[in-house]
Amino acid sequence: MVRITEVVKHLLIINVILFIAFFFVMREYWPMTFLYLPGTDFFQPYQLVSHMFMHGSESHLLFNMMSLFFLGPTVEQAMGSKRFLTLYLACGVAAMVLHLLLSFLGFINPVPIVGASGAIVGVAIAFAVLFPETKLMLMFIPVPIKAKYMMAAFVAFDLISGLGSFDTGIAHFAHLGGAICGFILTWYWYRRTPNISA
Repeated sequence: MVRITEVVKHLLIINVILFIAFFFVMREYWPMTFLYLPGTDFFQPYQLVSHMFMHGSESHLLFNMMSLFFLGPTVEQAMGSKRFLTLYLACGVAAMVLHLLLSFLGFINPVPIVGASGAIVGVAIAFAVLFPETKLMLMFIPVPIKAKYMMAAFVAFDLISGLGSFDTGIAHFAHLGGAICGFILTWYWYRRTPNISA
């Protein structure tokens, strides 16, 4: 098991502390940490950042932080801390941009979004690009699956769910924005840095 790395550790701490503070202690302010569509009554500029470090429920937080804990350190060790932090934040921003763009165009409902999922999906895709043959296992599917196939399945699920407009309560296109960014950045860095390999 890979030892937890510095950026991953601090991201875990920030996400957990902010969730506890707003979800349990200052619950009345918690909805205002979500990202609302700019131009609407509830939008505030700080939401462009706050929504990436807040979550909608305990299970939402747990799933994202477990994914970051298990996949993040390996990616951070391969990339280095600066690139990893850049990847994480860039994927979170890309997730937001794609969701807002499609909302403005009327392609999806302009619902508020919250969570680090876009950034986490970007990290997961980076893992699959760097270590495509590594076998991973989901808690509810006790069969080892190669990273490249597992992440491809997640992307396909988000794409199908998003295009199908299924009411899953998940911002599927935000996930796809993070995935696209994670793939592009990692592929670009990997091509320029041959010493990163599985």
